[in-house]
Amino acid sequence: MLVLNGPNLNLLGEREPEIYGSDTLADVEALCRAACEAAGLTLDFRQSNSEGTLVDWVQEGRRGIAGLVINAAGYTHTSVALRDAMSAVTVPSVEVHISDIHAREEFRHFSYLTDVTDHQVIGHGVGGYVEAIQWVATQQHG
Repeated sequence: MLVLNGPNLNLLGEREPEIYGSDTLADVEALCRAACEAAGLTLDFRQSNSEGTLVDWVQEGRRGIAGLVINAAGYTHTSVALRDAMSAVTVPSVEVHISDIHAREEFRHFSYLTDVTDHQVIGHGVGGYVEAIQWVATQQHG
């Protein structure tokens, strides 16, 4: 299972905790690791503030793995390049957002990823990552 995290998610627990909560990215990784172990999957968990690095990682993980979970953060609303990379993904893919992007500022309502991912988990806090991993596992194991 490849779980990708976009810009500023390395600041979880510090940045706007009233929106994103107090869990750190290390806490999210631990949750994802436990969810993957429960599903019999191994975890590759990454974070980058760089759009190009995220595109490279999506291209690396587009096939031959159980699934790809992505929280593109701010790039959700701006990156055609990331959208195009996600359109080549052939494994189950899930777009995750900790906060409800549809209940926030107008510019956050649109996602370039929604039409090129298989499933979305939006506004369920960091537990949304676990939901995403569980969804991918159901796609693999019926």
